[in-house]
Amino acid sequence: MEWVQLKLGYQGMFVVDSVGRSGGLAMLWQEKDQVELMGFSQSHIDVRVNMEHGTPWRLTGLYGEPNRALRRRTWDLLRNLSRDSNLPWCVIGDVNNVVDVCDKLGGSQYPSWLIEGFNDALQDAGLTDMDIVGHQFTWERGRDTNEWMEVRLDRALVNLEWMNLFPMAKLYNLEAQFRFKFENAWMMEPMCEILVQDGWYSDSGESIFQKLKCCSKKLAIWGQEVTGNFSGRIKSCKVAMQQYRGGRDVDLKEKYREARNELTKILSQREVFWRQRSKQLWLQAGD
Repeated sequence: MEWVQLKLGYQGMFVVDSVGRSGGLAMLWQEKDQVELMGFSQSHIDVRVNMEHGTPWRLTGLYGEPNRALRRRTWDLLRNLSRDSNLPWCVIGDVNNVVDVCDKLGGSQYPSWLIEGFNDALQDAGLTDMDIVGHQFTWERGRDTNEWMEVRLDRALVNLEWMNLFPMAKLYNLEAQFRFKFENAWMMEPMCEILVQDGWYSDSGESIFQKLKCCSKKLAIWGQEVTGNFSGRIKSCKVAMQQYRGGRDVDLKEKYREARNELTKILSQREVFWRQRSKQLWLQAGD
């Protein structure tokens, strides 16, 4: 996360470490002195946001309990947090709960006791679920199959004081126009960073969503040459190595070393490529 913070140019950060391979939270902000930590746990980070010329308010990043049998932990957490401060309050994150049957499309019906329990917790905590602008669902599974299911799990919950402080605030769900998957293997190529910088700074007036879209398009087109033809690239390197192998000339020796180094890089990229698609997270990219 320190690397991410450095790359984003953010001054402030607070991290809750993972337990083994599960959990882990991070909150980052631009102005170091603007945010003051109030509390945290394995499922939330609670801060006070100090406005330079305005009323301070409270922001809580929340990850809801994924186990339905233990969902009451999240509900009780919201109730307890509501008693800690009288500041205008906003809770954001993947709360892993719906407030209405309409928040789920496809699959079996969402259990009524979970909906009722969550709404009771929101009422006790004095929180209101903000309407979402854009696509109404934030999580999906089984797209284009008979088991396709969509659910709205990500939310912004606010109290009356926060709504009065920011009466024009809206919650947007930014849906990408095409499906894009970043390949970790691309980071082994210097051109990857060049393309990201070119896409990000091409127009300083664009929104973050437009910048991400521009970067992803550039990477998707270029990336096909990197991860879309491992066999051809490996074969090309081996042919070159065979051609220059045993050459006594300095130039031929240098070409052989270049082909060998390129082959090593491609093989490493291929391992990273398949590691990203597997569930065997113990596999270490390398030799």
